[in-house]
Amino acid sequence: MKKPKKSPKSRFSKSVIFSLVFLVLGFILSYSYSLSEAGKKSGEYTGGAFFEEEERYRGELISQQERNKALREEIQEKQAAVQEFEETFSGGENLSARLAEEAEALRRFTGAMPVEGEGLKVTLQDGEYDAESVNPNDYIVHESHVFQVINELYISGAQAISVNGQRIHGNSYIVCTGPVITVDGTQYPAPFTIEAIGKPDVLESSMELAGGVMDQLVNDNIIVTLDPGKKIEMPALLTES
Repeated sequence: MKKPKKSPKSRFSKSVIFSLVFLVLGFILSYSYSLSEAGKKSGEYTGGAFFEEEERYRGELISQQERNKALREEIQEKQAAVQEFEETFSGGENLSARLAEEAEALRRFTGAMPVEGEGLKVTLQDGEYDAESVNPNDYIVHESHVFQVINELYISGAQAISVNGQRIHGNSYIVCTGPVITVDGTQYPAPFTIEAIGKPDVLESSMELAGGVMDQLVNDNIIVTLDPGKKIEMPALLTES
């Protein structure tokens, strides 16, 4: 059995259809190309170009973040240096103030400057005795008694001390000669007044400690009188030029 032959009209229809398909396809390709070119000219990016631009911005952002981190570290280092300098400067001021206080205290101790202020006055008197029945040396004030009082007052924070108005300094000497004592070459009879500039309550408390200096003096038959809160003035020591 023979196959029927296609008519010329059928072949013509297929040709027309293929022509239309290729025409539409060509138009689409042409239009897409035109859009691509137009996008490039107008500065718009698509596809690979867009991702490349995104990567570039990401790289710049990372670089800026690293730079910011380095700047923060540098700022922290500068702040630490400034803080160290401030602490050093403050320490220098404190050191200067402390040295000034120590220098003034030393001048007070050596008697190089006049001083005044509240303090404590300690009076030592010979005890009452019967010259015919006892040894009189057991009832008079000796240099050891004066030294006991002076040392206790210095330990308790006295800034300056005088005996019968004469300033005591680091090289002072006290010698007992019978009923009188000699302070740096000057003789003084009893009673002996020892004045100390400092905190009156502290100085008095130190003298009155149980078993302390005052109890020892009383046991040695010495009459002791404490007079705290007095305003005391002491001139500077005269030095040879």
